[in-house]
Amino acid sequence: MQHFSNNNDNQSLSKFELMLKTNSVYFFDSNEFEEIILFYVDSGKFSLAKKALHLGLSQHPTSVILKLIQVELLILDEKLEKAEKMLDQLQEIEPSNEDIYIQKAAIFSKKGKHKQAVDNLKIALLYADEDAEILSMIGMEYLFLEDFDRARFNFAKSLDVEYENYSSLYNIIYCFDMMKRHTEAIEYLKKYIEKDPYSEIAWHQLGRQYYIVYDYQQALQAFEYSILIDEEFIGAHLEKAKTLEELGRYEEAIDFYHKTMELDTPTSFAYLRIGKCYEKLNSRRDAIDFYNKTVNEDPLLDKGWLALTDIFISNKNYHKALFYINKALSIDEENNLYWHKFAEINLKLNLFEEAARAYYKCIGLQDDRIEVYLALADVLHFLGEFHEAVRVLLDAREVYKDQAEISYRLAGLHFLVQKEKEGMFFFENALKSDYDYLEVFKELFPIIMDHKEVRSMVSRFKDSQDS
Repeated sequence: MQHFSNNNDNQSLSKFELMLKTNSVYFFDSNEFEEIILFYVDSGKFSLAKKALHLGLSQHPTSVILKLIQVELLILDEKLEKAEKMLDQLQEIEPSNEDIYIQKAAIFSKKGKHKQAVDNLKIALLYADEDAEILSMIGMEYLFLEDFDRARFNFAKSLDVEYENYSSLYNIIYCFDMMKRHTEAIEYLKKYIEKDPYSEIAWHQLGRQYYIVYDYQQALQAFEYSILIDEEFIGAHLEKAKTLEELGRYEEAIDFYHKTMELDTPTSFAYLRIGKCYEKLNSRRDAIDFYNKTVNEDPLLDKGWLALTDIFISNKNYHKALFYINKALSIDEENNLYWHKFAEINLKLNLFEEAARAYYKCIGLQDDRIEVYLALADVLHFLGEFHEAVRVLLDAREVYKDQAEISYRLAGLHFLVQKEKEGMFFFENALKSDYDYLEVFKELFPIIMDHKEVRSMVSRFKDSQDS
């Protein structure tokens, strides 16, 4: 959208607003109306824009420029059919007006017909004097189609025309990211920097690419160049801090995280990362202090509550850990990692029913790791819920077939519910699968080892192992 850029423009706007206040009618040329309408649209004052448009069309009923603005407002109001009809009429009048095809492309894009949008933008290119913006629009349509190679190509052509169009540069790198072609992104950025060595954006993006491929030394150097060019570039300071953290230079990382907060308001992310650095430095008091600042800054940042949970687990303060994991769960109760930690903490506190509830929740959230099934079965075994433990393990067996950890437990539990035939079946399968796991079975079911048939089968397998 255009902005008022000189005194004449401001005079037109003042004159128009005076007209509204006095109910007078003044004459404006079509260009003045265009400036007035676009100013109001750009300011979000759509009712005033529509008033100006209505008056403009009454004074200049044949103005193609004003009718195109009317089309744009219709598209904003989702009145697409009416906009299409107007564009067809305008195309008959001015078939070489690129704005007609740009607006047609906008309608197709809103309808999800991105290939047709591209076709119309290509026609607009034929008639346009300046093509950087249209090429960028074509790139966006290809992004919608997830055709990242063509999108990148058009953004690159746009950037060739308008070299400091950083929006296109960002989009080019985004395309490389989506295609996981980070080495090519690095080479592209190096060539860009050869032409524009003082682009802090390009150096920042180069650093990001090196960071992604774990080349932290090169990443650090790129971020440092970016900061040299613009000392107040927060993004570069933040990425440099993250890189220093990866290099194990935690004290320097802390300094740069603090620098980001000097340049702008403190963020929960910076507080969290500072806490992580202090934790790596074994300064737990400082870590806890910054984790608390994290959740005070953003109480809905579950990662902050998780960090507090983990540090209190490491301190074996399970009551506090339980308090904080509950905070995380209150924000994201569909996170199986949080439920797994909740279960582990409750086990440490001997709250077995709560632990079982958490493991059930994990399974309900499609967390079908074998350790979840085994942990739940062991808790149910401890609670005397033998039949339910068998049911859980049979579910696990559907996924993991004849895993020894499952078969040994099914053997022991079947003996406990007086189903010795089934118990011997699973026990034999378990021994065949992993004889060494028998030591765990002895810990879980010591009484079963006194069973005559069990001892006999173990003896046979031991002899076969020795021979």
